[in-house]
Amino acid sequence: MKIVVLGLSITSSWGNGHATNYRALLGALGARGHEILFLERDVSWYAATRDFSASWVCLYSSFDELRDEHEDDVRSADLVLVGSYVPEGVAVGEWVLEAAGGATAFWDIDTPVTADKLRRGDHEYVTPELVRSYELYLSFTSGPLLEQLGAANPRPFHCMVDPHGYHPVAGDRRFALGYLGTYSADREAAVERLLLGPARRLPRSRFVIGGPQYPGRDMWPSNVEHLEHVPPDEHPGFYGSQRLTLNVTRAAMVDAGWSPSVRLFEAAACGVPVLSDWWPGLDAFFTPGTEILVADTTDEAVEVLGSVTDDELAAIAAAARRRVLAEHTAERRAEQLEEEVAALAGARV
Repeated sequence: MKIVVLGLSITSSWGNGHATNYRALLGALGARGHEILFLERDVSWYAATRDFSASWVCLYSSFDELRDEHEDDVRSADLVLVGSYVPEGVAVGEWVLEAAGGATAFWDIDTPVTADKLRRGDHEYVTPELVRSYELYLSFTSGPLLEQLGAANPRPFHCMVDPHGYHPVAGDRRFALGYLGTYSADREAAVERLLLGPARRLPRSRFVIGGPQYPGRDMWPSNVEHLEHVPPDEHPGFYGSQRLTLNVTRAAMVDAGWSPSVRLFEAAACGVPVLSDWWPGLDAFFTPGTEILVADTTDEAVEVLGSVTDDELAAIAAAARRRVLAEHTAERRAEQLEEEVAALAGARV
């Protein structure tokens, strides 16, 4: 197939989880013989932090430029896939639906946030009409929310991992617990409970947080290190430096449930056990106690850090890695996308 994708960013992973998902999926699709074109709005905050390039990535400076220079690409594509948070996403989506000669799809990597925006009448990158009009709606979230959006063909399409880029690395597990994620106000309390709180209780242990935009770092315990940005090619080493890695979930994702963060799959693929907050549907992806550990309070996190042995952690990490490699790789998502597009083509006949 010829596949055109319009996404938030593939060239920069700074402050967004979209980039690694796009890189994984489109890399897998390209390896399967598909022709790929990724179209990305050139914005200053990503221009300064780019950590990926490819011959099939094209930057554009405005919607007018996009429309003038790439209408033939959209018209000739077998699939045009528009992502969440694309700048001027409503105008882009309306143009795609008018111009596309093949299948059209929306990949929502932020489904609970999208649903909340639509309830509030916020149409930053998609409208209810567009949700209904895309032939295929691929959703970061499964569970009950997926059926409430009004999409014509809603399909679960969770985050994924490229096992060629995310794999175990040998290293010194010098940190008792680490966390990788951009600062978010609605994750702040969980980071406080599950990492900063344990760090205060365990002053002889070392902790690490990787990601930008954290305020108030001068108030953190002295045994917590901070890395402003960890590029994807350094993720395996970052995870590999931790005895456990932490996953915390944004409020909208907790409320919706069934919204696994990409860090769950990436850390598991790196062979590092995960300590996560609880949210509905978590046990559909990992079995608590055997594939993942769960804590919701500082006391529970401290208990895990102090009571689970290295052998037990190794067994949990190995089980999670097996699960991810079987169910959540980019190759598996590429196969799913091929199946969905083939079904659309068959429905047209």
